[in-house]
Amino acid sequence: MRRQAREAVLRSLYRDEYLPLSADDPLGDEDLAEEAFARALLAGVHEQRAEIDRIIDQRARGWGLDRLPVVDRNILRLALYELLYTATPPEVVINEAVELAKTYGTEHAPAVINGILDRVWKERHGDAQVG
Repeated sequence: MRRQAREAVLRSLYRDEYLPLSADDPLGDEDLAEEAFARALLAGVHEQRAEIDRIIDQRARGWGLDRLPVVDRNILRLALYELLYTATPPEVVINEAVELAKTYGTEHAPAVINGILDRVWKERHGDAQVG
């Protein structure tokens, strides 16, 4: 159920790259069992976007934020928000992001996303084991 919510948020973030999201209904016509969770994620990503983008830009070695494919960049935005600002266990966040990357991202997205998320988590929490 939460995976569906994350997918809906990813679609909204993708659309937002090209057309501003509706303030009244940022998730569009999504029919979600976990709608409150999805809305909280989407609002959080928007609220923390400048900081999240700074983190991505610093860690996307050789790429930078603007050179990352749009879907990959938005998977990272979603996952970094959930990793840094929610109580979702890091293993769950990283696994869900990698699964989104396998389904929607580019060929190298799963490895890149896993690497960035793992690095950020370890930097913020010492060398705590993740995954």
